[in-house]
Amino acid sequence: MKKLTVISFALATLFLLVLPAACKKDNGFSTTPLTLEIPDGFPTETTVFANNPLTKEGFELGRRLFYDGKLSKDGNFPCASCHQQFAAFATFEHAFSHGFNNAFTTRNAPGLFNLAWHSEFHYDGGINHLEVQPLAPITATNEMAEDVENVLNKLRADSAYPEQFRKAFGSPEINSQRMLRAITQFVGSMVSADSKYDKVKKGTATFTPVEADGYALFKANCATCHKEPLFTDLSYRNNGLDINPFINDYGRMGITRRKEDSLKFKVPSLRNLALTYPYMHDGRFFSIEAAVQHYMSGIQQSPTLDPLLRNGIPLTQGQKAAIVAFLRTLTDETFIADPRFSAPE
Repeated sequence: MKKLTVISFALATLFLLVLPAACKKDNGFSTTPLTLEIPDGFPTETTVFANNPLTKEGFELGRRLFYDGKLSKDGNFPCASCHQQFAAFATFEHAFSHGFNNAFTTRNAPGLFNLAWHSEFHYDGGINHLEVQPLAPITATNEMAEDVENVLNKLRADSAYPEQFRKAFGSPEINSQRMLRAITQFVGSMVSADSKYDKVKKGTATFTPVEADGYALFKANCATCHKEPLFTDLSYRNNGLDINPFINDYGRMGITRRKEDSLKFKVPSLRNLALTYPYMHDGRFFSIEAAVQHYMSGIQQSPTLDPLLRNGIPLTQGQKAAIVAFLRTLTDETFIADPRFSAPE
């Protein structure tokens, strides 16, 4: 494990450990910095906390905000309503999440983990920094449906928040930058890297024969797009899905306005796959088996289809079962039970 003390630049990781000494400021204000350990094999660079030093106080404020319905118009839709810890911070069993006024989202909610290594967010990459990502769901009329100033006024009216903001940022002032930075400290610290796969890599566990066969098949057929250890290469690709007529989502093209980006979506991480169903940007597949079968026999030809998928991925049913067995080893039970990421008491 590589170690780095987080002061002005932070690296998200598997473990968040509080340093015994507080970070002293010239004006007497002090915070408690956190020490992070980067999981073996993970990228060693990230800028998510470059201008937002990670501290215990900021992290705890972000945790409270993440679970607080005040960020939504009617109080019923905190960030955690669409991102549930037991589902690796995805939405359990729903293709689309439920939002304000009986509305539904138009994309499947992805799991939240290892985001410190992402530079673009959403399936279309329309947001280029984790720090501003919460603005999209907060202001979307079919999600949290709120106005940022209204949210801030509700936080200011809560007797507990000014003191928490003071502890995290040095004064009781509550503004949008501080709110977003606190949420970023919490979400950016969600690191998942303790699955059976990770234990095998460390030499503390062993794959079954079927899982080992599946891993070999995965490396031969899937790892170009779902690159270890994040299990995504963070690119945008057309993976052969036909257009969903109910949402007419053309993916990356909606951001770039380039026809060559039609039907391209960000490659999702396969970590915690067994917990984050249904799959694809529109949640059309409710089992891992169905998702793998798509690559075997369901590829739709189009001008922007990824060249790697022109002929699909030819697998036998036995090989499909082996790959599925391997993918289930990516479940991180430690992460989904970690009390640091649970709702505050």
